[in-house]
Amino acid sequence: MTTDIEPIVMPKWGLAMTEGLLTSWLVDEGVELKPGTEIAEIETTKIANVFETPIEGKLRKLVATEGETLPVGALLAVIADDEVSNENIEAYVTTFQENFVPEETGEEAGPEPETVSVGEHRISYLKVGEGEGDPVLLIHGFGADTTGWMFNQTALADGRPVYALDLPGHGRSSKFVGDGSVTALSKAVSGFTAALGLKNVHLVGHSLGGAIAIAAATEVGAKSLTVIDPAGLGTDINIGFLQGFIDGKRGKQLKPVLEQLVADKSLISRDMINEVIKFKRVDGVLAGLQAIVDSNFAGGVQSIDLRATVKDLAIPVSVIWGREDEIIPVSQAEGIGDSTGVTVIDGAGHIPQMEKASEVNDIILATIGA
Repeated sequence: MTTDIEPIVMPKWGLAMTEGLLTSWLVDEGVELKPGTEIAEIETTKIANVFETPIEGKLRKLVATEGETLPVGALLAVIADDEVSNENIEAYVTTFQENFVPEETGEEAGPEPETVSVGEHRISYLKVGEGEGDPVLLIHGFGADTTGWMFNQTALADGRPVYALDLPGHGRSSKFVGDGSVTALSKAVSGFTAALGLKNVHLVGHSLGGAIAIAAATEVGAKSLTVIDPAGLGTDINIGFLQGFIDGKRGKQLKPVLEQLVADKSLISRDMINEVIKFKRVDGVLAGLQAIVDSNFAGGVQSIDLRATVKDLAIPVSVIWGREDEIIPVSQAEGIGDSTGVTVIDGAGHIPQMEKASEVNDIILATIGA
């Protein structure tokens, strides 16, 4: 272990994050930390989440205080060996604070969303990473957008480009969804890969996006497939969530709806609720979302069956499911096929890519052979 002082700083979860609220510390000064140890709870404008330390060593000083909102990169805590004096640690903290400059916001802060025309759609997407590795394409679920991958996209982008798109009807993409079916949306995805010239793409899809990824896998010549709590593998679905997401107009109505997404209800922040309300006020959004529900989940059941499609794929396939999923039951992960890897994650609901990001990222990387 090094005798140098090492900082733990406010993480950057997603390209849009500029600051975070430290809601609570989960560790005390003096403990030995290993990479992946949960040390704090941090709330962003998207969701609250647990912060895992990226480095190991003895936690000598907690610098930030609970309830404090700090910019990305701000000093949270200090790790150092016992040989380092308290005086040196205090001097380090003082120097760090005096020289710290928050990152710039705006166009120079990081990659900006781009758009591409795909038939009748204008698809918005965000690209992160470069390198010779085969590209990864992230496909979000119902009512979400590219920020649903804020804990994953950068983590997957070591040596390869990682694309996250906004499906038609979502995010910054045009709001036309056609008939809203998984088939129509999968054609938009395959058209997207063709428009950008993506080859040997690794598909990663969540929920509705999981069904779309399964349906598009052969068409795009996917090299691997990872689906997270996907639709399309059974009939049961929480139609109350879907319709409640569309119909809820105020925070008081939406809060219990969005809480169904997670195992830990405290992860749903006020800002997240406000972002959903803002999104639904955009012209065409509600009609598009309703078309998707009517096409794929009429009568409160899933109308598309992709189990045989998954079993027939001759590529690496992984299925990830949150054990406490309240939207699509985890039982639908059973019996998919001997060649399909299935991982059920404890302590996660319908969005394990946000609740248990490190575990999910590891599975995705293993599936793509990174």
